Amino acid sequence: MSSEVVDVPITGKIIDVKVSPGSTVEEGDVICLLESMKMENPIFAPVSGTVKEVHVTTGQNVKFGDTIAVIEY
Repeated sequence: MSSEVVDVPITGKIIDVKVSPGSTVEEGDVICLLESMKMENPIFAPVSGTVKEVHVTTGQNVKFGDTIAVIEY
């Protein structure tokens, strides 16, 4: 199996995590919501597969390049 690492695209705060390890996602599903500059930014699954790891929690401050999740496909 291959895996895809989902990284933080912009510095902000995680306001909601929609997946957990073992969750099945389709390409384009929202995996979390990121607040940056008072705007909610959905972070989408880039591939369909199974969430292997989740590296963020609600309320966590994150910066560009931090890992959000790993999806196996």
